[in-house]
Amino acid sequence: MKGNLTIVGLGPGPSSQITQEVEFALMQATDIVGYGPYVARAATADAVLHASDNRVELERAHHALDLAAAGRRVVVASSGDPGVFAMAAAVFEALEHRPADHGLDIHVLPGVTAMLAAAARVGAPLGHDFCAINLSDNLKPWALIEKRLRLAAEADFAMAFYNPRSAARPHQFAAALDILRDVCGVARFIVFARAVGSAEERIEVSTLGAATAEMADMRTLVILGSSTTRRAGRFLYTPRSAP
Repeated sequence: MKGNLTIVGLGPGPSSQITQEVEFALMQATDIVGYGPYVARAATADAVLHASDNRVELERAHHALDLAAAGRRVVVASSGDPGVFAMAAAVFEALEHRPADHGLDIHVLPGVTAMLAAAARVGAPLGHDFCAINLSDNLKPWALIEKRLRLAAEADFAMAFYNPRSAARPHQFAAALDILRDVCGVARFIVFARAVGSAEERIEVSTLGAATAEMADMRTLVILGSSTTRRAGRFLYTPRSAP
């Protein structure tokens, strides 16, 4: 039997934001592979579940490829979009070193990202040029993150920040805010969107000058506006026209 592998995005949380093509892939799967909470969200009655820890992405990718090569219909589940700080890159990194599997039937199905869900809650803060930066230094050095923050701020991008603050690194987000204030000043709008789409959702709009590190945790998506981001009533937006 010929197997296949589909890498899917489950969206930011609510089942209503899972696309129909992802739902169909889940129903066809013999095996669902992923980080434990995502596998639980993706579980179907007939699929074998392969849950693992969040820090074993490459091992998980190799396991999924092994299953597909053995003829299984495998789904690798990510939250948000699988190509944004998620499992698609890990699968292809593993595949690069497995030339015998380069002919496998592999598909990537997009999902709603956390930054898009958070932006929609407050209006359109990502309406013009923006960038996304993962503030976790698990897979890259903190010095590189600081460099990218400074350069993105100097380029006047709106910015979406993933994984801003954890118990293991509580002080780094404070350092990031200091860099941003140094380059951007204190008047920029900043959005803290925690657990968007869940019962614990909390949206807070502040300014860079008033923001503190304690306003974010690992379930928070942070959006910093550009110099042109402004209010329209209760909404924030970044106009598409250049200043």
